[in-house]
Order: sequence, then C-alpha cells, then structure tokens
Amino acid sequence: MEIAEPIGRMALFGPEHLTALAGIVVGAVVLVVMARRKRGTRTELRITRATGWVLLVVAVGWTVWGMLPSHWDIGQSLPFHFSDVLRIVTAIALITRAGWAIAITYYWGLTLNLQSVVTPDLNYMQNPELEFTVYWILHALAQWAPIVLVWGLGYRPTWRGFGVAYVSALAWAVLAAAVNCATGANYGYLAQAPAGFSVLDLLGGWPWYIGVEIAVVAVVWMLMTLPWSEPERLTHASVVDRWRCVRRWDGTPVRPRGRASA
Repeated sequence: MEIAEPIGRMALFGPEHLTALAGIVVGAVVLVVMARRKRGTRTELRITRATGWVLLVVAVGWTVWGMLPSHWDIGQSLPFHFSDVLRIVTAIALITRAGWAIAITYYWGLTLNLQSVVTPDLNYMQNPELEFTVYWILHALAQWAPIVLVWGLGYRPTWRGFGVAYVSALAWAVLAAAVNCATGANYGYLAQAPAGFSVLDLLGGWPWYIGVEIAVVAVVWMLMTLPWSEPERLTHASVVDRWRCVRRWDGTPVRPRGRASA
C-alpha cells in the first residue's frame, strides 16, 4: 500500500521544539503544586475528570479527522502507535482512577511518551500549524497526567501494576507489528527507526533494537517500581483498586531509612 510523503518536518531541538519542551516542564511543576493543594477535595475530582474528558474527545476527534478521505494515509491514520492507545488509557485513568489505567499511564507515559516529547518524529502531512498544535496538546497531557497522578495526588504503582503495563505493551507491539505486515506502515516504529534521531538509534539497527528495547524497558520499569515498594512507603500507602495495580499514599511524611526517631 502506498504511504504518503510528508510536506515538512519539525526540526529536532529547533525553536518550536524547545518552546514546547519548556512549556511541558513548567506546566508539570505548576500542575503538581496545584494538585497537592487540591488533593482529596471535590475540586480534584472535577478537574481530573474534566481533563480526562477533554483528552478523550480531542484524541478520538483527531483519530477521526485523520481517517477522513481527504486526510487518509495508511501510514499515519490508523491508531496503532503506542501514543494513540496511551491517550485513551490516560483519559480513562483521569476519569475513573482505574488502577490498571493509572499503571499504564505511569510506565508508558514516563518512557514511551517521553521519547515522543524529547525526540519527536513530527511529520507535517497537510496542515503544519494544526498538526503541530494537536501533537503537542496530546503529548503534553499524556506527559503531565502520570506526573500529577503520582507526585501530585499520591498514586503509587505496584509490582502487579508493572506487570500489567509491561504485558500490555508487548501485546500492543504484537498487534502493531501485525498491522505493519498487512499495510506496510511503521506503527510503533517496529518496522524501522524514525527518520530523525531517537533513542532507538542507540539500541542497534533493525530488527535488533526491538529485542534490546524489550529488555531495556523491562529493566527501566522495574527501577521505576522500586522506590514505591520500600517498606517505609508501603506503610502509608493502601491498595485502592481491585486489580491491586496501584496504592495511594495517605500524605504522611516518609522517614528516610535508618534515621532514628527523635
């Protein structure tokens, strides 16, 4: 199947990219401070749910937009990139606080989505201004959500949450690879690395980087779980979902290990 050629591409670490990065960093700090102030209130629930619905509407709307005959491109329009499904899962996490969704939002958002933020593969197909704006709105929300949920609202992923997120990533990779085989597309960058520089360039050539990435992701995600598994942190964090994918910290300060009581 024929893949359309882009009409342009956002320059990596150019002015537009650096501005977007700065906005995401500043936004993350501000949102964590605000979340801590509103934690446990009705305002917290109203804001997170409203944000989730906004994300869901924009994500679904953008997918539908890409599937219109005038915008259709088999290599871009189908929602099989990791970021495509992450937006939906993140919206579910914000709206429902489902533990499995929070876990996936945490692991995927702080690694897979982060790669799309730091080394974006943003090709302009028809309308550069619109595509730039929607790309960064969606990726910024997917980046802020896990930061706010964990460091702002006190959710803590468990080892079971790690397992759910990891198995889900593998399953989605298999699905995306099958779609690539059928269409000749490159969803999930499983058929080749992005045209510009990315972390995948550090992991070897295709297809070897896929196996390396699977191993590296497992190690990194385990390291992301360890801080929330210390006994001192577990004491003040109770399981809050039936799948036991996340705990929620009660706000009690955690005393560093080995420090004697006064």
